[in-house]
Amino acid sequence: MNIKIVGVGKLKEKYLKQGIAEYTKRLSAFGKFEIVEVPDEKAPETLSQIEMEKIKQVEGRRILEKIKDKEYVFLLAIKGKELSSEELAKKVADLTTYGKSDITFIIGGSLGTSEEVSNRADFSISFGRFTLPHQLMRLVLTEQIYRAFMIEAGRTYHK
Repeated sequence: MNIKIVGVGKLKEKYLKQGIAEYTKRLSAFGKFEIVEVPDEKAPETLSQIEMEKIKQVEGRRILEKIKDKEYVFLLAIKGKELSSEELAKKVADLTTYGKSDITFIIGGSLGTSEEVSNRADFSISFGRFTLPHQLMRLVLTEQIYRAFMIEAGRTYHK
């Protein structure tokens, strides 16, 4: 099993890095786990719609360069489907049952993702209508991936 998170921007906060490192260590029991960072585009505070689309296009190309054809791709998107932890666990388990052992999660930048990234996604997930910093979302997602594996293993972590 190969699990990858592709995220826009560099993670700077030490406490987030420490949390992710802990779950990364725990996930090593279930397979290979990695986080791939792609650079975010610098943007002024106020942007026109055209400027926003250009930024999403550049970031989108960077994201897509990190994804292979054989990977099953989950996109985190506000308009995605909300899943419970158990539903995510089942979805990941079903993928592995049907031979999909390379799974990638995409966390876009602050403006979202390009249409090309959305089109490449096999499934879109929403973590609710809250707005969360994409750096914090990496930690939340990493924990949920770990939780999914623990649920499928029948372990007591998930209560």
